[in-house]
Amino acid sequence: MAQIYRKKINRSRRRQTRYLKDMIEKRYAFITIFVLILFSIIVVRLFQLQILNEEEYNEKLVMATEKNVESTSSPRGRIYDRNYKLLVDNEAIKTIYYKKQNGITTKEEIELAYTVSNLISIDYSKLTESMLKEFWYVNNEEDAKKKITDEEWQQKSERKLTSEDIEKLIMERITEEELSVYTEEDKEAAYLYYLMNKGYSYAEKVIKNIDVTEEEYAIISENIDTLKGFNTKLDWDRIYLYGDTFKSILGTVSSNSQGIPAELAEYYLKNGYSLDDRVGISYLEYQYEDYLKGTKATYKVLSDNTYELVSEGTRGNDIVLTIDIDLQKYLEEMLASEVLNAKSEPNTDYYDRSFAIVSDPNTGEILAMAGKQVKTNEDGNRYVIDYTPGVVTLPVTPGSVVKGASMLVGYKYGAIDIGTVQLDECIKIKDTPEKCSWRTMGYINDIYALQYSSNVYQYKIAISVGGGNYVYNEALSIDESAFKKYRDMYAQFGLGVKTGIDLPVESLGYMGSSTLPGHLLDFSIGQYDTYTPIQLSQYINTIANGGSRLKPYLLKEVYAPSVDNEETFGTMIYKAETEVQGTVDVEKKYMDRVREGFNAVVTSGLGYGYMGYYYDASGKTGTSQSFIDTNGDGVVDTETITSSFVGYAPSENPKMSVVVVSPDISHSYSGSTYQSAVTKRISAQITNKFFEIYK
Repeated sequence: MAQIYRKKINRSRRRQTRYLKDMIEKRYAFITIFVLILFSIIVVRLFQLQILNEEEYNEKLVMATEKNVESTSSPRGRIYDRNYKLLVDNEAIKTIYYKKQNGITTKEEIELAYTVSNLISIDYSKLTESMLKEFWYVNNEEDAKKKITDEEWQQKSERKLTSEDIEKLIMERITEEELSVYTEEDKEAAYLYYLMNKGYSYAEKVIKNIDVTEEEYAIISENIDTLKGFNTKLDWDRIYLYGDTFKSILGTVSSNSQGIPAELAEYYLKNGYSLDDRVGISYLEYQYEDYLKGTKATYKVLSDNTYELVSEGTRGNDIVLTIDIDLQKYLEEMLASEVLNAKSEPNTDYYDRSFAIVSDPNTGEILAMAGKQVKTNEDGNRYVIDYTPGVVTLPVTPGSVVKGASMLVGYKYGAIDIGTVQLDECIKIKDTPEKCSWRTMGYINDIYALQYSSNVYQYKIAISVGGGNYVYNEALSIDESAFKKYRDMYAQFGLGVKTGIDLPVESLGYMGSSTLPGHLLDFSIGQYDTYTPIQLSQYINTIANGGSRLKPYLLKEVYAPSVDNEETFGTMIYKAETEVQGTVDVEKKYMDRVREGFNAVVTSGLGYGYMGYYYDASGKTGTSQSFIDTNGDGVVDTETITSSFVGYAPSENPKMSVVVVSPDISHSYSGSTYQSAVTKRISAQITNKFFEIYK
């Protein structure tokens, strides 16, 4: 039995062995087939990659291992005046710069500072004690740490002191004796080290760009492999062919060491710039950055770290302004002389500036504009600075120059008609001082009221527009809607609204909120709201051209840079067109009547002589009360007189308009009522010069 049982077991084992062997053979066959299939797939894929799609994947490999970079900067477009005289150009500047490499240590940077300071001349006169202490600190870190007590280190670990606190304590404890060991060579290296590390760590740091010699430029260029991070480039800077003339409005460009200022960083970064780019940061350079910016050269960084030019950089587009630089230069020089001379006249204690604008009333083009201000130095000597931005940013009380618009309110709402006669007499509202014209004129019509600037004529118009019933020394009630009627009319001339001039800043002026009857009367003679000189320019242009409010502008044309000749323009990209922002909603006969009155002002009225030798002219004078803070305590304490004039010529089909504003030309002093004629002198000379140029 035992033998039979053993035989059964052996047969069972043999069956299991055969089964296992069959299973292994089947699995081996399966694996072999799977491997063959997988290998076939790999072979096919490799064939596809290496043979069929070789070119496509080579391109992808190149894209993965190479990248494109841009050059650091490209020259900006040039700026010309209306007669194509070059105002702003670019000047090539040899520049030595440093850009920190990844992984470089402080010790290596110090060694580089010593090496480079021996290769180039560095003006280290601006080296400060704090810079030298910083240099000592990085050179003596272990000794520096010993200046901190154990208690202070404990406080730092307890977060009672910060790392900045520790560093400040170390800097304070570096002694003069420790610094005295530094030689002139050390100080030069210290200043160079400071230049290498100021600002953003990733930005290019200008080491030297003034008086770089050919030898210095060459030796740095030839050793960039060993002078890790140092390199050279031909940068550029703006040059002004007419010096400081119109320079404040031309604007500025960030320096090659500054990059984009922090306050403009968000705007420029959103528009694809890098923080170390050079950009327009004020006025026209900023306003027309998109036109003026150059196109950077693009290079391909190859796998061996060499560069291959992909596309050359190009200079920015050239822009042509509406400004006549000869007229502008004359205006600035004359204005500077006049404001300086006026300070020698009586009652000019608070006068220090005047503004002037010359424009084309048929297009809105600004032909010249300037502002000049007198300053006094510590020695008591006076000097003049540019204040041209005040043309668009400094609101003033305009006075009677706005009476043309006020007269049209009267015509439109039936308070007066052409030839209406009214009695010029002092107006007295209960509990308020009398309101009079500068002299009592008796019965006068609308032309005479403009010709000799009657306040009372305007007061009576305002009372009528407001539905009031005037009785001497009685209370006066008016409909508050009259304020809106006046403001709506004024806005049609550009008063109380922004003109839209193509500059990045423009002030709106003050708009009074009181609706007292007396303030409506003040409004009607230009003694309530305030306006900027550029708003007054748009106002007189609207009258001059018969009622169209034109947008004032400075950009006339834009040209692409010439491909063949640097001295010529390329293709025209943009040409300005006159933009009508609105028209005055009155009948033509009423606008013509105001123009007739303005002509009477200049030919035989208070504006006689304001347009110089040119007698076929029109305009309006203005004298207003202003109030200023004389001691800087934030409270207005002194009443002054502001003088203004707006005019145009010829009276029919005018070629030019002029605005002059002189704030605070007089004040009441010891009973004297003297007022400087500086506004008249400025306006007359501008007009004479214009017609000398444009005969």
